Amino acid sequence: MNDTAFWIWLLRTLGPAAAIADIINYFGSPRALYEAGSAQWRLSGLLTAKQIAALSKFSPSESGGVMKTCAENGWQIVTPDDIAYPQKLLELRNYPPVLFVWGNAQVLLQDVKIAMVGTRKASNYGLRVANLLAGALAQSGAVVVSGGALGVDSEAHRGALRTHGKTIAVLGCGLGTPYLLENAPLRREIVRQGGAVISEFLPFCAASRTTFPLRNRIISALSLGTVVVEAGERSGSLITARCALEQGRDVFAVPGDIISSAFTGANKLIHDGAKPVFTPMDILEEYAYIYPDELRLENAQKTLGEMLREAGVPKVEPVSVKKPQPRKTREKAKAQEMLTPSEPKNPAQSTLPAGASDAAKKVFAVLCETPAQIDEISEAAALPVQACLAALTELELYGCAALIQGKKYRKV
Repeated sequence: MNDTAFWIWLLRTLGPAAAIADIINYFGSPRALYEAGSAQWRLSGLLTAKQIAALSKFSPSESGGVMKTCAENGWQIVTPDDIAYPQKLLELRNYPPVLFVWGNAQVLLQDVKIAMVGTRKASNYGLRVANLLAGALAQSGAVVVSGGALGVDSEAHRGALRTHGKTIAVLGCGLGTPYLLENAPLRREIVRQGGAVISEFLPFCAASRTTFPLRNRIISALSLGTVVVEAGERSGSLITARCALEQGRDVFAVPGDIISSAFTGANKLIHDGAKPVFTPMDILEEYAYIYPDELRLENAQKTLGEMLREAGVPKVEPVSVKKPQPRKTREKAKAQEMLTPSEPKNPAQSTLPAGASDAAKKVFAVLCETPAQIDEISEAAALPVQACLAALTELELYGCAALIQGKKYRKV
């Protein structure tokens, strides 16, 4: 048996996020731990009776099923013995004994990784900021790390992909678990563009309320710093920020509306010492002098406000209170409005980038605001279904198409 089987045995018996650092330091390796036997486990004083019982329950020889599943699906198994295992994770007392990796494992070794997290129910402002900020960071040479969830996480990944950068999605479930199917195209695109989707959970481990807080420590530990884009007072993204602080990492936050409860958590982080972010440079300047050869700072100078305006986000005007008009005046104005043809206040501005693929251009040409099934779009665009799906994923990343309930697509 190779050493990988013993690492999988350790994960299977003690579970994710077990404090294994002291155990491995004492015994030397999972193989040595297994060979020491239960008597030595008790004498070490490092293992509880429950853990000793769990270690005795399985054998490393039973790891073969997991290894076979990973081989069949093209998933890599990365352990602390491998060169692809990120050294920053070994600083944790509860570092993952195994990382299951779909995609490019080498991206885990890149020095400048920045985590970006926030609420799943983000505002339009939060989503656009996450996309634009992540895009600028990735374009500047950083790898964007997030959790693959809806909301801010998804836009962080999409932003990095939009600028052809690298991103890592850390899942709170096994790679083989059918979780969040609407994000499956995004995960495929992350892998296609040279990023990675990773998990510390066994391949078919289901997502639960306990698995997500566990994965948050990996998001922050992988990264030099964590950026909180939009978070309420009880947002799960604050757990990641707390993990970052405990791990000695930097914490950044994007300021938000001080009246809105949606930004209470992020604003409180700034109050408590997190660095406020107004430009990508506010983040990258902390690392540029350490990694001058990895970062390209010419794309990091614009403020978030400038980036938002260039992306077509309208300026929010103050709300004005109008005095009530007399009844006759209101009726006259209403009659005039009915006689005067009106134009749409916000005509669609969706345009396709020049670098879009031919398939994406064909699909974009037939896509409309009325939702349609994939087979309908495929037929209208005269493309095979698989090619059509790939084109729709590309359009989603450009912000030109959206997947809605019922597995239908529409133009944005």
